[in-house]
This record gives sequence, C-alpha cells and structure tokens, in this order.
Amino acid sequence: MKILYLFGSLWFCSLASSAQDLMYQTPPKAIAALADAPSTPRVSVSSNGQWMVLLDNQDMPTIADLSQPELRLGGLRINPKTNGPSRVIYSTKIRLKHLPDGKELLVQGLPAKARISEVTWSPDNTKIAFTHTSERHMELWILDVASASARLMPNLFLNGVFGKSYEWVSDSQTLLARAIVGGRGDLPLINAVPMGPTVQENIGKKAPARTYQDLLKSPADEKLFEFYATAQVVKVTLLGRMQPLGQPGIIQQAAPSPNGRYALIKTRHRPYSYTLPYYDFPLQVDIMSMEGLLVKTLADLPLADNVPSSFDAAPTGQRSHGWRTDVPSTLYWVEAQDGGDPKTAAPVRDKIFTLAAPFETEPQELAALPLRFREIVWGNAMVALVEGYRWNDRKEMTWTLNPTAKTPPVILFDRSSQDTYTAPGTPFTQRNLTGHDVLATDAKGETLYFIGTGASAEGDRPFVDELDVRSKKSTRWWRSEAPFYEVPITILDVNKRQLITRRESQQEAPNYFLREVKNAKLTPLTKFTNPYAAVGNLSKQVLKYKRADGVDLTANLYLPYGYKKEDGPLPTLMEAYPVEFKNKANASQVKGSPYAFTRLSWGSPIYWVTQGYAVLQATSIPIVGEGSNEPNDTYVEQLVASAQAAIDEGARLGVVDRKRVAVMGHSYGAFMTANLLAHTNLFKAGIARSGAYNRTLTPFGFQAEERTYWEVPEVYNKMSPFTYADKIKTPLLMIHGEADNNSGTFPLQSERFYNALKGHGATVRYVVLPFEAHGYAARESVMHTLWEMNSWLDKYVKQPTVPATDQTTGAKASN
Repeated sequence: MKILYLFGSLWFCSLASSAQDLMYQTPPKAIAALADAPSTPRVSVSSNGQWMVLLDNQDMPTIADLSQPELRLGGLRINPKTNGPSRVIYSTKIRLKHLPDGKELLVQGLPAKARISEVTWSPDNTKIAFTHTSERHMELWILDVASASARLMPNLFLNGVFGKSYEWVSDSQTLLARAIVGGRGDLPLINAVPMGPTVQENIGKKAPARTYQDLLKSPADEKLFEFYATAQVVKVTLLGRMQPLGQPGIIQQAAPSPNGRYALIKTRHRPYSYTLPYYDFPLQVDIMSMEGLLVKTLADLPLADNVPSSFDAAPTGQRSHGWRTDVPSTLYWVEAQDGGDPKTAAPVRDKIFTLAAPFETEPQELAALPLRFREIVWGNAMVALVEGYRWNDRKEMTWTLNPTAKTPPVILFDRSSQDTYTAPGTPFTQRNLTGHDVLATDAKGETLYFIGTGASAEGDRPFVDELDVRSKKSTRWWRSEAPFYEVPITILDVNKRQLITRRESQQEAPNYFLREVKNAKLTPLTKFTNPYAAVGNLSKQVLKYKRADGVDLTANLYLPYGYKKEDGPLPTLMEAYPVEFKNKANASQVKGSPYAFTRLSWGSPIYWVTQGYAVLQATSIPIVGEGSNEPNDTYVEQLVASAQAAIDEGARLGVVDRKRVAVMGHSYGAFMTANLLAHTNLFKAGIARSGAYNRTLTPFGFQAEERTYWEVPEVYNKMSPFTYADKIKTPLLMIHGEADNNSGTFPLQSERFYNALKGHGATVRYVVLPFEAHGYAARESVMHTLWEMNSWLDKYVKQPTVPATDQTTGAKASN
C-alpha cells in the first residue's frame, strides 16, 4: 500500500483504506493570508552603536527550491552544487540605518537575486562581510559602511558545509576563510555495483548511541563526505591577496587569535563512524602561525564512540578548545576528571587549562569545577565567568574567576536551571578592539551587567541589572512595563545607561527603540507595521488554573475576532508541548508574556481563530519527577491531568465546547497527541506532525529521558502510543516530512504507527511531504499542511460527521 504523497486530485475517499495521489492544496483565504504575511526584518547593531543593519528575509521557498540536489552525510545536509548547506533561510536585501538620526541607506552593488547569509561586522565596524549563495558557489562579499556599497571578493569559493565559512582577523583588513580546494580532483565515481557488504563491528566495548539522522552508510558515502567537506584555509585581504595556510583537510574551524598572529585549526579525520555524526569523528587540534607554519599540535582526539549516554557525559581528553578573548593569544580547553561519566563519584568533574603563546610551556590549570563545564565568558585579567551544570537535579552554578591570580572560583549563582523566576540573566558582552566578545565592566572592572527575560508571576518582564562582583549585590536599571513587552537588544553605553530595545504589545508589531534610562527618553528607530492588520487583531488572554495535583498551569487563549460571550462555547483546538521538571514549584511558574505581539509561524494553531475556533496555544503540560523519581515514571497520568485541566478551565469560562475539542502537536507534541488519544476520550480529533511513537526505536534515551530501554522497559512501553494502537479510535491526522532530519523522529516512526492504527480499524490519515525536513519550509508544503489540518478539523470537530463519545471524563472508555 502506498503512503500519501502529494501529486494528484481527490481527498476523502469512501474506501475504508486507500492510497491517493493529490495535488498541493491551499487553505481558506484568511489562513493563507496570515501564512503569507511578510516576516519582520532581522537586525544587527554595530558594536560602536553607530549603525543598524536591517536584513529583509526571503519569502517561503518553493518546492522546486527544496527539491534541488541534496547529500545527507555524517549528520550534514549538503547542496552539492554550491558546496554549502542545503537548507538556509537567506536574506534578500541589506539596508543600513545610521543611529541615532535614523537616516536609512539602501546598499548598492548587491548581487542580483541575492541569497545572503553569515553577515558579520569587522572589528572596527567599517566593513560588513557576508556570503552570497549563487547557483553554483558560495561567495564572499564585503560591504563598505561609509559608502553603503558592496563588492565581490573574486576568485574565492567558500566551503560552507560546517556552517560559518570565514572569520575576521583583528586588523579588519584580513579574513580567514575555508575555501573549496581547487586541486581536490573530480567527484568520486560511485560504482552502483557493490564490491561487498558494509560491515560494522564492536568487540566488547560499550558504545551506546542515540538515534541520529543522515549518517554515513557506506565507503561510497565516506568518499563523498571527504570530497565535499575538504577545505583549504585561506588568508585573504580586502585587496584580494590570498595565501593558503597549511594543507587541505576536513577543516571544521579556523579561528584567528585575538592579536591576529595565530590560527586555531580543528580538523576531522578517519576512522569515521556509521552510528555517530561528524562532530564525534576523530579531531586534530592545531595551532598555526599566520605565515602558514605549524606551531603545535595540541591534541589528536579519537572517535567519541564510548561516551556514556547521560546528558552531561563527556569524552575523555581535551575538549572545547578556544581562544581567551581578552588577551592576545592564549588558548583554553577543558578535560573531564571523572572519565566523562557523571555517574562516577568525583569531587571534581572538569578542569580548565590554558596555554599562552609561544605555546612551549606546560599547560596551566586555571580552575577545577565540581560540575560539568558549560561555558566561560572572558572579561579581563581580573574577572571571567564560568558556568557549570548537573543534569540529574538540573543544578546550575556560575563562578567568578580571576585568570591572573588563579585562585579557586568563587560561587556567584547557585540555582536550579528550571527556576526561571530567579534567573539572573545573561552577562552582557561587548566587542573589544580585536572584534572579540568580552564582559562589559565599569572602569574598575568590578561591575558586570546582565540582561534577563524577567520571568515572574505576571509573565516575562525583561530587565537590565548591574552586579557588583565583590559584594554580589545587584541593582536593577530598568524593567519592561505593562502594557508593553520590551526586550533589551544591546547596551550602547553603560555609563549613560543607553539601550536599544525591541518593544511590542498585543496590538503593535515589534519595533526597535533607543531607550535612555536616566531620563526615560524613548526614540523610535524602526516603523514596522502589523503584518496581520487586514484580518483584525489577534488578541490573547493568559489563562491561569490548577491541575488536580495542585500544579499551576497556564495557556494562551485566542478567540475569533468580534467574539462575544453570549455567542456561547466554540469548537476548540488545543496545542501543547510537554516539558519535564524536577519539582512542582518550577513547573508551576508562568511562561511568556501577556503583552507580547502574536507572531504566527508556519505550524501555529492560531490560524484557526479565523475559522471560528477557540484556540488554546502553548498549553502547559509539565511532567514532574521530584527527588529520586523521574518525570516520565508518571508521564501518562500527568499528561492526562494537564489536558483535562485545560479543557475544564476553557469550559468554565464558557468559551470551550468540551464535546468539540481537538489536540495537536509537533515532534514531541505529536507524541503527546497520540498518547492523549490512546489514554483519554477528551478529544474529537488529533493532529500529530513529525512525531515518534515507538520508544523502543530510541532505546538509548529520548527528549529529557536519559535512562535506556533496558533499564526501564516498563516506562518506554507505557509511554509509547504504538503499544496502544488497538485502543485509539479518535480520528488522527498524521503528517511527516519525508526528509526529517531530527534525531529520533524518523519517518519510519509515522509509517509504522499508521500501519498499526490501520490494522486495528482506526480512522487515520497519513500525509508525507516530499523533500521536507523536521520543520516544513516550502510554501506549497506549508499551505497544503494548513489545508489538511483545516479539512480534518472541519470534518471531525467543527461539524462532526461521526457520533460524539462521552468526553466528560479523562478515563479511557472501553474500545
């Protein structure tokens, strides 16, 4: 039996089980208009606060764009025609806005039909580099800010398979680029006739691996991977002079030192793996001079195929190499002290080491951490911030570190990563003269600045704080105030307390402002309009209610434009995505802001307010496991209780018709949807997109579950809706991208679940979207998905043609 591909004509058939060809369809005009609304330009501000770049985004690509050749190798998706990534959201236009007078300049000299990405300011803010992807190449372009003109760097074709394909050197006149190797030869000829079987072998070594997509599968794949991933590091000046550095290789990164005298080169090499992606392949880490001489090989790390499956496990040996951004040329890296296994008792988990130029002495230990290293933010000779974490109890610690004195780290924050109400924010960094980010401090170097989301019982209220490192006393500069949701983007001047913020409300689209905190002055920098004005206001109400076990829950309620309470209860669409927590208090915290502007993504449920539905969006589904209990031990019970509470609250308000409620979700939300249909009769229909339904196919962990199938088979089986396929009688629409690239959500998951449901007589429809990944991109695919969902909801929820079942209880009726 064929799966539903989208080429042909008819939809609902009278046959009990059938496959159909179907042309791409479009949803009702009101839904299509919302989906086609232009996106807000992306913005980047120069580090000196003098210029703002506005990047206009491309419209949704066409299915023809998506169907271009694509190679899936080692966890990468490569366009073989351009030697770059195959799926990129490009910008089509660059505009410059001078601050603060607001004068806007349209950049001249841009390539025709521009596909722009990797936009980066030079360290001195006089230039902007960006890439343009033509039909055959990735090119490097330079934009001169003063003249607002762009030009191509000739005779240089970039290798973008690993992402960022170039970096500025501190002199603002030179860049390090990863270029396609001219002498790499012809594309390997792949013989369609195999020379023999593909063999994998493991001899007594524990090598657990989660499920990954797009892996190497054969010696032919290895040759293709090497051909497209091989690059030459090239030093290129703005005058066009080019010098190769070192030898070609599978170079993942080439990062210049802050003083521009050295380069950190990371190169992947054989032996490869057929069960792990490229970032676990063997890695050689070298230091090279800018004259192209090898200075030192820091490490040659083996294949990371023996790392435990725990979330905070780590490989042994060196890892996380990078430059200290606050000094001329000092490297740092991290080494696990517990064998990389968080289950091993150890007072020290990780150590941080440094090595300064000329890299001839022994590495110096900088800090020993009781938790697993997460990141370090350099400031100056006296202060840096180090963050560590422990997954088991979601513990998170931040320390201050004196890089010169090398005294033990001092605890600055010690908290749960899930306690959003106490989150201190992100330390604000500014670019130094070499173009590298360092902590912004006061003149004495004793005050740091933090920008936070400001989660609270009132919703998110972003803030800016200053913190005295010695006393640990924090002073709040500014906080977002109702009825606006205002987010700090950057601090222009810490002494004058000048910020650039993005400000919005339920009715006003996001725009950028210059905010002067001291005199409360607010100057608009952009004037973007509401892209949804033609269909009326999309206003929301944040509902707050309780689950039966006392956990506080929230949901965003959207109602049709012009709805009045006397109109009575409405057919309802509920959308959610479960999240795991280690205690009820954190699970109960309010998420989001009631004042944020509603922006619709391709997968939003909010489109259906135009069709007369009440919509419960971002419905809280916390899954809590306190103490030694894991959240998933009672996943189903908490899932059902959360859904029941949301429907009860909507019905109490008189807006939700509890006999006409549908549930939808994407990815882990699709998994949730199928489980709700398996264990309740709360819903008239379900919509599950790009999900996983059989957890025995992800046996080494999934989502936030790090126990393996063999440790807790009862949890894996109970959580798998595949196990209960014979119980599901509620109509279910399943949609999946044919080229899903997300770990664990292989299209096979939907295919086998559909067959299990069909085999037990369920009402189920399975739609496969050609060329689509985990998120859907092509306009034809997005519009067809919206049409499928609308048709399903109309048939089974809005004006149901199937008999209503008893939906007054969360208990599953006998099937």
